[in-house]
Amino acid sequence: MHDDAKRLVRTQVWNALDAVGAVYDDSAHGRIPNFRGADEAAARLAELEGWKNANVIKAVPDKAQLPVRVCALNEGKVVYMAVPKLAATKPFYLLDPAALTVSPQEAATSRVASTIAPTVEVDSLSPVDVVVLGSVAVNRDGARIGKGAGYSDLEFALLTEAGLIGSSTLVVTTVHSLQVIDIPIPVTDHDVKVDLVITPDEVIECTDPHRPEGIIWDHLDPAKIAAIPALQSRIKSLER
Repeated sequence: MHDDAKRLVRTQVWNALDAVGAVYDDSAHGRIPNFRGADEAAARLAELEGWKNANVIKAVPDKAQLPVRVCALNEGKVVYMAVPKLAATKPFYLLDPAALTVSPQEAATSRVASTIAPTVEVDSLSPVDVVVLGSVAVNRDGARIGKGAGYSDLEFALLTEAGLIGSSTLVVTTVHSLQVIDIPIPVTDHDVKVDLVITPDEVIECTDPHRPEGIIWDHLDPAKIAAIPALQSRIKSLER
């Protein structure tokens, strides 16, 4: 039921964005929308005290959040991005502005980051001050919908269990105003809800943020666990 409802919301939002040419791609469908106004949303985020005080950012690799990652590097903040599908023993790219060999604008792209940034294990990460999520849709309660693969929620759970995300970590998403919807979004215990929604026009303080306490193993199928070394390592540590 939840999957069908989320699929319907995705389609409605993608159609609404396409109808007014609100994305840079030919279509919004099938992806985190690379929305027009992403630079303005990033600038609005950068004005917030929670961002200004942050030293470490965990960000998605999507094009829509590229301006946020560039801003972070330009301001001297460390940025972590997940390796695609977490399919590596060291599942996060480390973008350290003090060690970049290319410009922040280049380094912050997923293509270049994969070639210049060292990868690190979960246990080697520093505590995260701000988590930046990509969304297809989000409401004012803080509930969001991604592409449907669930990797952002899983990354969040991994870092939470490692003690790197806590109650003081700010969780945000940057979106086009058409991605902010007024209808309820179905959520499960493993879904991350955001504290703030940032559009080019406003900052929305969410009324009901939710954070999972860690990995909910019953929500993961064996194939996904087998494909993600960090999950296998976590199982081994729990068995000791």
